[in-house]
Amino acid sequence: MPDSRPTRDLTTFGARTTAAQVVDGVDLTGRTAIVTGAASGIGVETARALAGAGASVTMAVRDTDAGHRVAEDIASTTGRPAPAVVELHLDRPASVDAFVAAWDGPLHMLIANAGVMDSPESYTPAGWESQFATNHLGHFALALGLHDALTAAGDARIVAVSSSGHGSSPVVFDDLFFRRRAYDPGLAYAQSKTANALFAVGVGLRWAEDGITANSCMPGGIWTGLQKHWDPDVLAATKVAAADVVKTPAQGAATSVLLATAPELADVTGKYFEDCHESAVVDAVQDGLYGVLPWALDTHDADRLWDVSVALLDAEARTRR
Repeated sequence: MPDSRPTRDLTTFGARTTAAQVVDGVDLTGRTAIVTGAASGIGVETARALAGAGASVTMAVRDTDAGHRVAEDIASTTGRPAPAVVELHLDRPASVDAFVAAWDGPLHMLIANAGVMDSPESYTPAGWESQFATNHLGHFALALGLHDALTAAGDARIVAVSSSGHGSSPVVFDDLFFRRRAYDPGLAYAQSKTANALFAVGVGLRWAEDGITANSCMPGGIWTGLQKHWDPDVLAATKVAAADVVKTPAQGAATSVLLATAPELADVTGKYFEDCHESAVVDAVQDGLYGVLPWALDTHDADRLWDVSVALLDAEARTRR
């Protein structure tokens, strides 16, 4: 990737930096990117910033009609070609397989952005709890399927969008799918977000020799459709209480875009970022938003999660043969 301007200073980036500001002066011409969940929320602004900087962007979305509307808006606001729109359901392994099979050529950036939050108890046909299936296993399968394309890029980057919510639960390996404990939507979300961070650690451990790096991030507090399962009264009260720290979607997309594009971070892998900076390791998340717990960076758990995830995907694939 061409170098950014020599005057660029990452220390000036922070909570209020926008995705467009992150790529100001960065030329992504000739580079390819996939953004999951790009039809809403921060995914829209992630795709917009990458396309605006010249990348060839593919929006992987559940609702292709919404995706095409967003793609047209991106084209009109950036003056660049409209991103491609491809259907992808992360909780359906067959859909992930079809997406992978249709991909052609190197892949420079994979932004694992899509997610569900605090959803009611539900399970996939394979018996996987839906938040873990969508937020982690779907993205894990997508990355594995695209490994050759990422390797072919020579300097590919994966961005796993995690959350400060990870601080409420490690990955509970002995009961991933709440078969022995009462279902708690918040804890299910939390362990899926810990899994996102551990996936980035795992990539750093296993794929570095392939020229692939991965980092995770907390986008910040942004009001999007992600909170649709919250109690309306709780949501209203939280919006009032958090008014001073809430970001716009464009600000929320900044850290993802930084990790995907910044030449200065070319060799950084297996880290967790927030507000465009690497997060401090803490014993408990600060003010509901800041810091990363040790369990989200643990190399032993990252290895274990990788092996468990491969086993789950292989078992599910056998049922479809």
